[in-house]
Amino acid sequence: MSPANRQLAHRLGYAGLIPLVVGCALIWLVIDPEQHAFVSLAMSAYAALLIAFLGGLPWGLAWARGSGSRLPLGWGAGAVVLGWLGVLMPPYSGLALHGGVLIACYAVDRRVYPLLGAADWLTLRFRLTAVASLSCFLAAAGS
Repeated sequence: MSPANRQLAHRLGYAGLIPLVVGCALIWLVIDPEQHAFVSLAMSAYAALLIAFLGGLPWGLAWARGSGSRLPLGWGAGAVVLGWLGVLMPPYSGLALHGGVLIACYAVDRRVYPLLGAADWLTLRFRLTAVASLSCFLAAAGS
């Protein structure tokens, strides 16, 4: 990947945290029950989208590189289902599930990325996962 594209990927990754950090703050600041429910659902849905995206990354890498490992394929499908289940749950438990699944996504990537030639992305993935999962856990506590 070119240095310019690498820099863009980093910027987009960090920008992707904005809805989670802002959503977490709003869950603690919004008092109106209807607005609070909306913010909780919006944050949960966004977390589920991130989980689906993160499950798809090793899936795509494994497909493109012809990996014989089944872990990326099984986890990719499982992550999507777990993200969806988190949206269906009450926010206090669904957002906690999302935080845990985000950490699990990183744990799978930590195992799979080196095998797929993507180990150099793990530092960024760790940073993004730390902020995203913490946002979900704090939002769950505030809901």
